[in-house]
Amino acid sequence: MNRVKHYLKEIAIFIVVMTIFANIISIYKSSDLNSEALTLNSLTLMDNKLYIFEDDKPVLIHFWATWCPTCKLEASNIEMISKDYNVITIAVNSGSDTQIKGYLDKNDFTFNVVNDQESIYASEFKIAAYPTTFIYDKNRDLVFSEVGYTSTVGLYFRMWWAGI
Repeated sequence: MNRVKHYLKEIAIFIVVMTIFANIISIYKSSDLNSEALTLNSLTLMDNKLYIFEDDKPVLIHFWATWCPTCKLEASNIEMISKDYNVITIAVNSGSDTQIKGYLDKNDFTFNVVNDQESIYASEFKIAAYPTTFIYDKNRDLVFSEVGYTSTVGLYFRMWWAGI
């Protein structure tokens, strides 16, 4: 029994240390991102529909790629929050619209997607790693940015915070 407690304690310490380390890396990587207020008013989605950012509501902009393993883990979190909040995702260097649509269909994802084949938006936002998430408040000021995995609970809390 003492051996089990010892291993559980070691595992708990490892998880805490890794969480702290991951957050430090995220903060470091986030420091180079574009921190200006959101100036975009609309984006053209893969299906050629125009996505217009709603006034007085927070928005989450999520950069991801189909080839990114962390993005695959986080995609269900993005799907879930997209049901309740304004979410736009930007698929970077992920192939043609048909390839991305196949990925979305295969995984039952319905979130809004812009195909950034030329990395135009990724360059504008100074994206260096994936996934990267930006949350803007109702005044379009950046209130949160993160590089790496973010939990569903974390995303909901940040969007709620951005909306108050």
